[in-house]
Amino acid sequence: MINKHQTGFKEKIEKERGDIGKRPEWLKVKLPVGENYTDVKKLMRESKLNTVCEEAKCPNIAECWNHRTATFMILGDTCTRSCGFCNVKVGIPNELDLDEPRRVSEAVLELKLRHVVITSVNRDELKDGGSTIFRDTIAAIREKLPSCTIEILIPDFKGDVGAFEKIMQNPPDILNHNLETVPRLYHAVRPQAKYSRSLELIKWFHSKGLKTKSGIMVGIGEKTDEVLELMQDLVNHNCDILTVGQYLQPTAKHLPVHRYVSPEEFFMYKEEGLKMGFKIVESGPLVRSSYHADEQARKIFINN
Repeated sequence: MINKHQTGFKEKIEKERGDIGKRPEWLKVKLPVGENYTDVKKLMRESKLNTVCEEAKCPNIAECWNHRTATFMILGDTCTRSCGFCNVKVGIPNELDLDEPRRVSEAVLELKLRHVVITSVNRDELKDGGSTIFRDTIAAIREKLPSCTIEILIPDFKGDVGAFEKIMQNPPDILNHNLETVPRLYHAVRPQAKYSRSLELIKWFHSKGLKTKSGIMVGIGEKTDEVLELMQDLVNHNCDILTVGQYLQPTAKHLPVHRYVSPEEFFMYKEEGLKMGFKIVESGPLVRSSYHADEQARKIFINN
């Protein structure tokens, strides 16, 4: 469901990118195997749960699942938005599953997680954007495993403060909302989102006492100066944790990779981000929004 803006941008990148060559060694990962991987996959299927690890074709699925960690994706598997980078299915979602919070909490308990990440598809057709299910999922996890820290990676809920307030009825420990890319590319990468709205969301939740986090992709057509400006915008809006990773094209229908960013450039973003004032910067080719989320949680609560 790429729109005309995304099609034009895709063609522009194809003209600009030239021959970027084969995928470099630092982006190659092992095939997902192992007993823990099999156990987690079986649990997800038996519990009828979705994970962003699978839906978004995350390159770290083998590492994370073998450590018995996963990012749960609630509110179904069908998104109402058509982002140019995302592999999650787009269309008309199924009826809301009100039993989902219970099943997620039971899976978290069975995995004995110290930290859990809950994300979702966009459900723009719902009056509350699905914020009630986020709230109830957090409550169910707190009841079954109170020692587990909770991170939620939320959509923007169209900037609806009522949805924000609903989440704060059972607040998480860390509030994550990804900017994904620089504002110049929003028309192609996040056509139904607004850069300023996402920044204000992060600022709002930080003002309520939550640790805040955001993530971006590079290698999709942005310029280095634009990335540094985005990072400064996040710091100015009280973002505590930043993740920076390489964009990888999930299918031929999605936006193409503009370039493969070197490990040295990722290291530069980490150094500059810490100088700007981020508490934690996770920056590397294979970094995704939930990568090492449990370690980040431990660090930020130990050091603050």
